[in-house]
Amino acid sequence: MDAQTLVDQRGELWLAMAPLWLEREPSEADYARMVSVIQRDSISLKELEWIFRLELAPVLSRHQMSVAGEWLRFDDHKLMRQLVAHNRRLTGWRRKTWALFSGLTTMMVRHRYNALVERVAVERGESPP
Repeated sequence: MDAQTLVDQRGELWLAMAPLWLEREPSEADYARMVSVIQRDSISLKELEWIFRLELAPVLSRHQMSVAGEWLRFDDHKLMRQLVAHNRRLTGWRRKTWALFSGLTTMMVRHRYNALVERVAVERGESPP
């Protein structure tokens, strides 16, 4: 998939979900934006889980592990370049490898992701998982 298609299809969602990996807890405004984008794009919770684990976590978890990482907010342009580059390579063995290790790359923000999923479920009138 070409870079522009990735940005058009996922860019807003990726940037909306990026605060899950910041040092600070996401604000209610951050969560509201995430829920709004997820709802607008009609993303299922199963698809959202894989976006979180395979498309976002491998890139954003590196920022958490880095001593010189970005802690208060991300440079959206730089982050988008990193996410596009990662996702263009996310095929075959790379996809399988990231799926295998996704528990490690998501564990530090899993509680935030679970809070997001609860908000999405409530917005949809479903019981939280």
